[in-house]
Amino acid sequence: MCGIIYHPKYLEYDLGDQHPFSPVRIEMVMDLLHEFGIEPEVETPEVVTPQQLEVIHEPEYIEVVEKAGRGETDTRFEKYGLGTADNPVKKGMAEAARYICGGTLLGARLLLENKYKKVLQMGGGFHHAQRNLASGFCLYNDLALAIKHMTENGWHVAYLDIDVHHGDGVQNIFYEDDKVMTLSLHESGEYLFPGTGWIYESGKGMGKSLKLNLPFEPFTEGESYIGILDELLESALGYYRPDALIVQAGADAHFSDPLADLLLTTQDYERIFKAVIQKADAYANGRVLFTFGGGYSFEATARIWSLLFFILVNSNIEEKLPETWLKKWEERLGVKIKETFHDPNPSYKQIPRKSEIENHNKDMLRRLLDIVMPDWF
Repeated sequence: MCGIIYHPKYLEYDLGDQHPFSPVRIEMVMDLLHEFGIEPEVETPEVVTPQQLEVIHEPEYIEVVEKAGRGETDTRFEKYGLGTADNPVKKGMAEAARYICGGTLLGARLLLENKYKKVLQMGGGFHHAQRNLASGFCLYNDLALAIKHMTENGWHVAYLDIDVHHGDGVQNIFYEDDKVMTLSLHESGEYLFPGTGWIYESGKGMGKSLKLNLPFEPFTEGESYIGILDELLESALGYYRPDALIVQAGADAHFSDPLADLLLTTQDYERIFKAVIQKADAYANGRVLFTFGGGYSFEATARIWSLLFFILVNSNIEEKLPETWLKKWEERLGVKIKETFHDPNPSYKQIPRKSEIENHNKDMLRRLLDIVMPDWF
């Protein structure tokens, strides 16, 4: 059985009509499940208090974010990354972010209490938020809050980030922590925000060789990605054997995403999700918590996250999407939506340099493992 976490307050994390990190994506997923006749029984989180966030964020940073969320002004906004195009100031955003943090924290508690082995948090994934800086659409780091709660209860945690952007906030917060292994697979920072996530960022102190980054070349396709993922998880989780796995399941490595250049399909995502669950069963006591994350092709993201739901609840996937859902969201978004869960033949053409890209990715994996493995054995 899989626990599902959701609160209507998630939809109030709204950074503006033109902002790519839109609650519309979550709304589309919930509406699609409804059109399939599915009303999941959800675990409803409580909002975390600003004080609860102090285990992750600095008190003054929290104070300023809360002022921004109340619609107040403060000369420290710029210092803390607020009021930018990525992180605009919007009334209500801080409380909504704290509800989302409450959801991911609840996911950690459900695993700790052994109520579920698998949990899906229908929101969150704020992996760029730093201890004292808003970054990349993220105010508070819900993932770090959940991980910290687990480690404070004696667990070792592996964090896997498949968002196309490097999971820098989570990595930085736990950079010297031996109770947390972080693994991020992302498009190379040479081409993409936040410009980090290199193989040599492998941790320090007690956390040395426990922070793993695999920067993919642009135009990496599914076969290359999945082969690298499988080998990396087999090596890293086979060594670390955490008590639980937390996964930031960003959907922005899809080939239609407007903010990145990887070429995954929904078929690839299905294989990725199943492979991650299999590795959690083998090396993490079967415990895994998934959150959402990035994903800026709304129609692709809704299909990918809905696929994740069906996989986790072990339900058959009806390939054809409901006509009522398609019509509603095509009118609302003004774009054509694929009629099936899985992509038809991808619209991109066979790319040149395919073998060169694949070889580069394999070389990155080899070099990464050469860096960290001497400290493992």
